[in-house]
Amino acid sequence: MTLDQVRIFLAVAERRHVTRAAEALHLTQSAVSSAIAALEAQHGVALFDRVGRGIAPTEAGEIFIDAARSLLAQAETTRLVLDDLAREMRGRLRIAASQTVASYWLPGHLMALHDRHPKIQIALSVGNTAHAARAVREGAADLGFVEGEVPADDLHREVVARDELVMVLARGHGETRRPAFTAGDYRALRWVLREPGSGTRSAAEAHFAVMGLTAADLDVALELPSNEAVLAAVGAGDAVTILSRRAVGAFRTRRIAMRRVTWAPRPVRPFAVLTHPQRHKTRAAQALLALVTAELGA
Repeated sequence: MTLDQVRIFLAVAERRHVTRAAEALHLTQSAVSSAIAALEAQHGVALFDRVGRGIAPTEAGEIFIDAARSLLAQAETTRLVLDDLAREMRGRLRIAASQTVASYWLPGHLMALHDRHPKIQIALSVGNTAHAARAVREGAADLGFVEGEVPADDLHREVVARDELVMVLARGHGETRRPAFTAGDYRALRWVLREPGSGTRSAAEAHFAVMGLTAADLDVALELPSNEAVLAAVGAGDAVTILSRRAVGAFRTRRIAMRRVTWAPRPVRPFAVLTHPQRHKTRAAQALLALVTAELGA
């Protein structure tokens, strides 16, 4: 079994199509089919069912998918170790980040890293906190930057910055001038929130808990998967939200108003970096960590 065979298997399994897998890998269809046939023959197991022009993983194939992904992630880590031994800092730095961090805080640090070490290739994937933690845990990312708590003890977490959450309302909302809000006021409002699993949602729920509430106690009209979508919904109607001050500052519009929380403890949350304690930390990763940790100490 070769790594190329495993890559080809995974491409076919994920796309359920030989031709599309061949196009993605820049191979001929016959080369992909031959690699799958050779892998099956070498190990005496059928990995795909072929019915007419369709193809789908067998039960054995489905089981092998996770192992194949793990193997390729480990191979990429091994390659990064070798790249890291070069005298000049180069190689590929894989980063997974939650949305607020990736959109409003991390880009400046990535540009600074590129200016100092232009031969480092930076690959950034953006999701929510759960996505970033999973990518680091599975070896798909070298570093994960998140704004939420990570309910696991298998990753190392280090705080690198801080963020404040604020209340956001439409400019014409009837509550824009209310001096303070109570739990009863919160119950009477209509809310738009980020989706469960995001760091912003976790921080909002922590603020609600301080007010003696849970999200289930509120009139939640929408749960949306991006800061921009939440702000657009709030600006278009009579709902309110709790969101990162950084995100609100970047959303330049006359339709929304921002209220800093003065009627409860100020909701401040950390931005943190996640690393896997059992995986090699490349020089590229160390260089980025030095940049972001210097900001907190400044």
